[in-house]
Amino acid sequence: MSTTKEVVLSDSSPKPFPVMPFSAAVKCNGFVFCSGNIGVDPVSLKVIEGPIQDRTRQALKNITGVLKDAGSSIENIVKINVYLTSMTNFGAMNEAYLEFFPGDYLPARTCVAVKELPLGTDVEIECTAHL
Repeated sequence: MSTTKEVVLSDSSPKPFPVMPFSAAVKCNGFVFCSGNIGVDPVSLKVIEGPIQDRTRQALKNITGVLKDAGSSIENIVKINVYLTSMTNFGAMNEAYLEFFPGDYLPARTCVAVKELPLGTDVEIECTAHL
C-alpha cells in the first residue's frame, strides 16, 4: 500500500528559515502534521514582545494559517504539543490557549518544559489535525 505525502506551503505563517530543514506541514492519510510554531510575526520574522500570552496567541495564529492553507482548520486539531522553557508560564500560556478553543471540545494535549527554544522564545506549539 502506497502512502501519499504532500508538503504544505503556507503564505499565512512564517516560512521555515533557510537554515531550518523542515516543512510548515505535511498532509498524509487525511491528516495534517504541523511543525512547531513559535510566536514570530510572519512579515517581520521577529519574535513577538510582551508576555507569553502574546507569543502563544501568535503561535496559534500561525498554526491557524498553516492549517487553512492545508485545507483544514484549528477546529480539526486532534492533538497539540506545547513546549515551554519554564512551567511557571503554564497558567499564562493556558490563558491565551483557551481563547482559541472555546466550548466543550479541547484537543488532546501534552505540555512539557524544555531547556530552550528557537530564537530565545519561551513557547512553541505543534499539532496534528484532520482534513
